[in-house]
Amino acid sequence: MTNHQTLQPPGWPRPKGYANGISARGRMVFTAGIIGWDEHEQFPATDFVGQARQVFHNTLAVLAEASAGPEHIVRMTWYVTSRDEYVDAVRDVGTAYREIIGRHYPAMAVVEVTRLVEPAAKLEVETTAVVPEE
Repeated sequence: MTNHQTLQPPGWPRPKGYANGISARGRMVFTAGIIGWDEHEQFPATDFVGQARQVFHNTLAVLAEASAGPEHIVRMTWYVTSRDEYVDAVRDVGTAYREIIGRHYPAMAVVEVTRLVEPAAKLEVETTAVVPEE
C-alpha cells in the first residue's frame, strides 16, 4: 500500500524511468549512500550494471528493516563517477531496476562526482521512502 501521488504537469512529456515529482504522506525512511558491495563489504561486480544491481538489492534490504518496500520509494539521488559509463549502461540498468525494484518510478536525480569514498564504487544511491501511517 502506498500513499503518494506522481506529479506530472499538464503538457510536459512523460519522463522515462523516473517521475518529475512525488507527493507523499506518512512515515519517512532514509537510506545512507548505498554502494554496490555485499554484506561482507566485497564488490561482487566491477561493472556499472552489476554494481547497480547490488545497490538495488542493498537498498531494499535497508528499507525492509523499516517495513518499507520498493513501492514506498519516493526519491533517489544517484552519484556516479562517470556520466558516460552511466549513459552507456542506462538500458541495462533500467532492466535491472525493473527486475528488482519493479515498475515504480520515484523522483530521481543523477549527479556525476569526481570520486566516491570507497574507491571501487562506481555509484552511490541515497533513497527516501514514505510508508503510510497505520
